[in-house]
Amino acid sequence: MCMGIPMKVMSVTPGYALCLRGDNPTDAPVSIDMKLVGEQTVGTWVLTFLDSAREVLTEEKANDITNALKAVEQALFGNGDVDHLFADLVNREPELPDHLKPKASDKEN
Repeated sequence: MCMGIPMKVMSVTPGYALCLRGDNPTDAPVSIDMKLVGEQTVGTWVLTFLDSAREVLTEEKANDITNALKAVEQALFGNGDVDHLFADLVNREPELPDHLKPKASDKEN
């Protein structure tokens, strides 16, 4: 299984960018291939797979994915206290995605 890692662009060169996972300046930047998403500006968030950017993200989406990855890591170590990582989902009623909702023509029958 391959998991996408959100990374923030710190500097750019043609076709590549040095990126950090999160805002931790003590981490070593990683050279990320940007050919699939095009040139990006410093501060842009991208979803990376195997050192290649596959999608440009909003900061909010990058945070959501990062929190989900933290929850997986905590679960691997037996810590089930992950509600704080999914604040947008806690106390929310589940909703079907649009493609699973009944169509108006289905309701008439």
